[in-house]
Amino acid sequence: MTETISQPQPRFIVPALASIYAAGKPISETLMRVFAGAALVVHGWPKINDPMGMAGMVEGLGFVPGVFWSPLLAMTEFFGGILLILGLLTRPAAFATMIVLLVTVYAHWIAMDQGWAGAELSILWSTILFYFVMHGGNRFSVDAMIGRQF
Repeated sequence: MTETISQPQPRFIVPALASIYAAGKPISETLMRVFAGAALVVHGWPKINDPMGMAGMVEGLGFVPGVFWSPLLAMTEFFGGILLILGLLTRPAAFATMIVLLVTVYAHWIAMDQGWAGAELSILWSTILFYFVMHGGNRFSVDAMIGRQF
Protein backbone atom coordinates (compact mmCIF):
# COMPACT_ATOMS: atom_id res chain seq x y z
CA MET A 1 0.00 0.00 0.00
CA THR A 2 1.32 3.38 -0.96
CA GLU A 3 0.91 6.20 1.46
CA THR A 4 1.03 9.78 0.32
CA ILE A 5 1.81 12.62 2.61
CA SER A 6 0.15 15.83 1.64
CA GLN A 7 2.05 18.98 2.24
CA PRO A 8 0.19 22.13 3.12
CA GLN A 9 0.15 24.79 0.45
CA PRO A 10 2.40 27.71 1.28
CA ARG A 11 0.73 30.82 2.56
CA PHE A 12 2.05 33.78 0.65
CA ILE A 13 2.55 37.15 2.25
CA VAL A 14 1.10 38.61 -0.95
CA PRO A 15 -1.51 35.99 -2.00
CA ALA A 16 -1.93 37.57 -5.44
CA LEU A 17 1.59 36.38 -6.31
CA ALA A 18 0.63 32.70 -6.05
CA SER A 19 -0.71 32.56 -9.60
CA ILE A 20 2.38 34.31 -10.97
CA TYR A 21 4.65 31.82 -9.20
CA ALA A 22 2.55 28.88 -10.42
CA ALA A 23 2.72 30.13 -14.01
CA GLY A 24 6.43 30.89 -13.81
CA LYS A 25 7.56 27.61 -12.26
CA PRO A 26 7.59 25.48 -15.43
CA ILE A 27 9.10 28.34 -17.43
CA SER A 28 11.90 28.83 -14.89
CA GLU A 29 12.62 25.08 -14.78
CA THR A 30 12.74 24.96 -18.56
CA LEU A 31 15.08 27.95 -18.76
CA MET A 32 17.37 26.38 -16.17
CA ARG A 33 17.41 23.04 -18.01
CA VAL A 34 18.02 24.62 -21.42
CA PHE A 35 20.74 26.93 -20.10
CA ALA A 36 22.46 24.09 -18.25
CA GLY A 37 22.34 21.99 -21.42
CA ALA A 38 23.64 24.84 -23.56
CA ALA A 39 26.52 25.47 -21.14
CA LEU A 40 27.45 21.79 -21.31
CA VAL A 41 27.32 21.82 -25.13
CA VAL A 42 29.55 24.90 -25.28
CA HIS A 43 31.95 23.39 -22.76
CA GLY A 44 31.92 20.02 -24.51
CA TRP A 45 32.34 21.35 -28.07
CA PRO A 46 36.15 21.72 -27.92
CA LYS A 47 36.38 18.23 -26.42
CA ILE A 48 34.26 16.76 -29.25
CA ASN A 49 36.60 18.42 -31.76
CA ASP A 50 39.62 16.87 -30.01
CA PRO A 51 38.33 13.81 -28.15
CA MET A 52 41.81 12.71 -27.07
CA GLY A 53 42.80 16.17 -25.90
CA MET A 54 41.92 15.50 -22.26
CA ALA A 55 43.55 12.04 -22.11
CA GLY A 56 46.54 13.22 -20.08
CA MET A 57 44.41 15.20 -17.67
CA VAL A 58 41.97 12.35 -16.97
CA GLU A 59 44.85 9.91 -16.50
CA GLY A 60 46.36 12.37 -14.04
CA LEU A 61 43.13 12.07 -12.04
CA GLY A 62 43.41 8.28 -12.06
CA PHE A 63 41.06 7.52 -14.96
CA VAL A 64 43.19 5.09 -16.94
CA PRO A 65 43.32 4.61 -19.87
CA GLY A 66 42.85 8.21 -20.93
CA VAL A 67 42.11 7.12 -24.51
CA PHE A 68 38.87 5.59 -23.17
CA TRP A 69 37.87 8.24 -20.62
CA SER A 70 38.68 11.35 -22.65
CA PRO A 71 36.22 10.62 -25.51
CA LEU A 72 33.64 9.48 -22.94
CA LEU A 73 34.01 12.80 -21.15
CA ALA A 74 33.59 14.67 -24.45
CA MET A 75 30.50 12.70 -25.44
CA THR A 76 28.92 12.98 -22.01
CA GLU A 77 29.29 16.75 -21.86
CA PHE A 78 28.34 17.49 -25.46
CA PHE A 79 25.55 14.99 -26.09
CA GLY A 80 24.32 15.12 -22.50
CA GLY A 81 23.93 18.87 -22.98
CA ILE A 82 21.92 18.37 -26.17
CA LEU A 83 19.65 15.87 -24.42
CA LEU A 84 19.10 18.35 -21.57
CA ILE A 85 18.25 21.15 -23.99
CA LEU A 86 15.65 18.92 -25.61
CA GLY A 87 14.46 17.42 -22.36
CA LEU A 88 14.95 13.95 -23.85
CA LEU A 89 16.10 11.24 -21.45
CA THR A 90 16.47 14.13 -19.04
CA ARG A 91 17.21 12.14 -15.90
CA PRO A 92 19.94 9.89 -17.36
CA ALA A 93 21.52 12.84 -19.18
CA ALA A 94 21.48 14.93 -16.01
CA PHE A 95 22.87 12.02 -13.98
CA ALA A 96 25.75 11.36 -16.38
CA THR A 97 26.71 15.02 -16.62
CA MET A 98 26.35 15.41 -12.84
CA ILE A 99 28.90 12.62 -12.37
CA VAL A 100 31.29 14.44 -14.71
CA LEU A 101 30.84 17.62 -12.67
CA LEU A 102 31.35 15.78 -9.38
CA VAL A 103 34.66 14.49 -10.75
CA THR A 104 35.61 18.09 -11.50
CA VAL A 105 34.76 18.96 -7.89
CA TYR A 106 37.31 16.33 -6.84
CA ALA A 107 39.80 17.54 -9.44
CA HIS A 108 39.66 21.15 -8.32
CA TRP A 109 39.20 20.67 -4.58
CA ILE A 110 41.52 17.71 -3.96
CA ALA A 111 43.80 17.01 -6.93
CA MET A 112 44.61 20.67 -7.66
CA ASP A 113 44.26 21.70 -4.01
CA GLN A 114 42.09 24.71 -4.90
CA GLY A 115 39.49 24.06 -2.21
CA TRP A 116 36.09 25.73 -2.31
CA ALA A 117 37.28 28.54 -4.60
CA GLY A 118 38.28 26.08 -7.32
CA ALA A 119 35.34 23.72 -6.94
CA GLU A 120 32.53 26.22 -6.36
CA LEU A 121 31.24 26.37 -9.95
CA SER A 122 31.36 22.60 -10.31
CA ILE A 123 29.39 22.24 -7.08
CA LEU A 124 26.80 24.71 -8.35
CA TRP A 125 26.46 22.93 -11.69
CA SER A 126 26.31 19.53 -9.98
CA THR A 127 23.47 20.79 -7.81
CA ILE A 128 21.55 22.09 -10.83
CA LEU A 129 21.97 18.75 -12.58
CA PHE A 130 20.91 16.86 -9.45
CA TYR A 131 17.67 18.86 -9.55
CA PHE A 132 16.93 17.44 -13.01
CA VAL A 133 17.90 13.91 -11.94
CA MET A 134 15.18 14.16 -9.29
CA HIS A 135 12.56 16.20 -11.18
CA GLY A 136 12.95 15.22 -14.82
CA GLY A 137 12.32 17.51 -17.74
CA ASN A 138 8.91 19.05 -16.86
CA ARG A 139 6.01 19.63 -19.24
CA PHE A 140 8.13 21.58 -21.75
CA SER A 141 10.33 18.62 -22.65
CA VAL A 142 10.43 15.92 -25.28
CA ASP A 143 10.01 13.42 -22.43
CA ALA A 144 6.63 15.00 -21.65
CA MET A 145 5.64 15.23 -25.32
CA ILE A 146 6.17 11.50 -25.82
CA GLY A 147 4.60 10.73 -22.45
CA ARG A 148 7.54 8.70 -21.18
CA GLN A 149 10.22 9.38 -18.60
CA PHE A 150 13.18 7.38 -17.48
